[in-house]
Amino acid sequence: MTSVPTATPPPSMAGLQHAVDEFGAYQGPEKSWLAFTAATAPAADFTRAAHRKAAHTWLNAWTCRIRYPRPGEPDVFGAGLSAWWRTWRTSLPPMDVSLSELSDAQVAAAGDCFAALTASPAAQTKTVRTFGPTAASKLMYALRPKALLPWDEMIATTLHGTRDRAAYVAHLRLARAWAQALLTESGVDEDALCARLGRPGRTLAKLLDEYCYIVYTRDAGK
Repeated sequence: MTSVPTATPPPSMAGLQHAVDEFGAYQGPEKSWLAFTAATAPAADFTRAAHRKAAHTWLNAWTCRIRYPRPGEPDVFGAGLSAWWRTWRTSLPPMDVSLSELSDAQVAAAGDCFAALTASPAAQTKTVRTFGPTAASKLMYALRPKALLPWDEMIATTLHGTRDRAAYVAHLRLARAWAQALLTESGVDEDALCARLGRPGRTLAKLLDEYCYIVYTRDAGK
């Protein structure tokens, strides 16, 4: 069962600052993200083979472990991502909408996009592997870094009990409430808040993901 998002209070400013500082020690995610954004500038377009390849490389740098095709094998990842993109790209929130601004309709549409991507084929060995909920959430973030945030299994199951569409929608609603609370508490806009936290040029969605990783993945069970 998916938990009620409002049951989890937002991080304090001090708690978010601590998590962001701790996450800053991990250099790999930042380097891989910069490589992906450089390869897909000014925006990712998964009708382009080079952009799909960059996405595959970036996901594997973020520990998704999606098998690369060997010479002569079909590009299952590229075909699956391209087909999803052609169908669902217009359902994603606008590029300029931030997490705190997402409407309920936009959250619901993002849930539909996530569910379709989760079920799309990504690789083949003896059986077809789909993208699954972790890789799908990371790709959704890559496409809309202002509005959407990724998760992993620990974050999803700790906060929502599962990783299906309903849980993803609940996660976006929870993160939206956190973002709104933090903006109200700080009294500044998102760009200024991220700069105050030492991460100018990043998004509040990204910083909240870093908080979730530190609290619910890295420090779980400590």
